[in-house]
Amino acid sequence: MKKPLLIIIIILVVIFALPAVNFIRWIFQEKKPMDIVVLNKTVPTLERLKHKSFHWILTSERFVKKGKKTSYSYKKDYFGFSPTRPLREKGSTRKEYRLAEMIDLPEKTDVLYIADTYGVFFNDWYSGINKSRRSRKIYGGLNNNDYLFISEMKNRNKLVILEYNSFDYPTAQFESVRTQEKLGINFSGWTGKYFEKLDTVAPDFPIWLTAMYRKQHKQPWTFKKAGIVLLTEKNIIVLEEGTHLKNPLPLILTDSANCAKYGVPSSVAFNNWFDIIDPLNSNVISRFRIETTALGDTLFEKNSLDNEFPAVIREQTTNNLYYFAGDFASNKVWNCTSRIKSFEKLKGILYSSNPNDPRRFYWLYYKPLINTILTDYYNTIKSN
Repeated sequence: MKKPLLIIIIILVVIFALPAVNFIRWIFQEKKPMDIVVLNKTVPTLERLKHKSFHWILTSERFVKKGKKTSYSYKKDYFGFSPTRPLREKGSTRKEYRLAEMIDLPEKTDVLYIADTYGVFFNDWYSGINKSRRSRKIYGGLNNNDYLFISEMKNRNKLVILEYNSFDYPTAQFESVRTQEKLGINFSGWTGKYFEKLDTVAPDFPIWLTAMYRKQHKQPWTFKKAGIVLLTEKNIIVLEEGTHLKNPLPLILTDSANCAKYGVPSSVAFNNWFDIIDPLNSNVISRFRIETTALGDTLFEKNSLDNEFPAVIREQTTNNLYYFAGDFASNKVWNCTSRIKSFEKLKGILYSSNPNDPRRFYWLYYKPLINTILTDYYNTIKSN
C-alpha cells in the first residue's frame, strides 16, 4: 500500500474513532437524576431554539429523569407552546400545568427553568404577513400559575431560574410586579438588543422599531451600521457604532471570584435581547457593559440609564433563585453532539479566537454557568 493512501486511511480511522470513543465515555458518565421542569412559551418553529441548548447541557452532563433515569428530550420535555407537523398547517398543542397541581408539582420538582414567556405572535406564526408593526398575541406571557409555581418552589428552597422578558409585555403588570418582588429585583422597563446592521434591509430586522423611532423623534431612520436599540413601551434609543458606541457588542463582565466559582470568562460578547433591572439587595454574579462614546454617555444620562447593569443575579434569601437578564438559552446547537463527551473542546470549530465572536457566549459562559448551578444544587439535594 502506498504511503499517502495509508496516511489518508489512518486519518479517516482517527476521525471516525474519536466520536465513537467519546460516545462510549458519555455512556459511562455518572448519571445525575433530578426532576427538571422547563417552561418555554416562545416556540414558533419545530427547532425549539429558546430551550434546545439548555436540554443539550442536560444531556451532555447526564442530568436525567429520576424515574426511568433517561435523558430529557428537547422535543417533548417542556411546558408551553408546541407546533405540530406538518408545520404549514399551523397546528399546535399547549402543555400547561393547572392550578390544582400547584402543591404536588412543586413538591416533586427539583428545578424550574423558565426559558421564555414572550410567546407566539400572529406575524411570527403566519408567513407573508406585514411585519411593519407589532401583531396580536396568539399565546404567551407569565400568568398566575407560573407565579404560583415560582412561589411554591421558593417556599421549598428549590432551584428556580428565570430568563429575560419574564416581566415585560405580554406579561400582565400584576403578575410582573409580584414576580419581581418574589425574586427581589426591580425591572426598569428598558429592554435592548444588538443588531449586526441597523439597516432595515437586513434579514430579520424588526421593521416596527423604525415606526416607533419616527413617531417619538419626528426624524427618519437613517442608521446603517452595527448598533444597539434600547426601548420601553413608549420610548426608543438607537446607539450606532462609531457615533454612540466604541464597541457595538454588549459585554458580560464577571469578577475574579465568580469567574472561579462558575468557570466563566471575565469578559464575553453577547448579541441577544436583554433587559435592564435593579438588583436591589440581590447578589450580582455578572454585569452587562455597553461601551459608549461621549455622545452615547449623553443619551444614557438623558434617560437616567447607566452603561453597566446586572446580567445575572442570585436572590440572597434562599440563594436558589436566579435571574438571567438576557435571552441566554437561545443558541443554535446540534442535538446529536450532546452525547459526545468533551465536544465543547473543539474550540476552532465551535467558535473563533475573536473576542467579539458571539458564539463564544454559549460555550465559554452559558454552558459552564448552567452546569455549575445545576451540579452544585444536585450535590446539595444528593447529600440531604
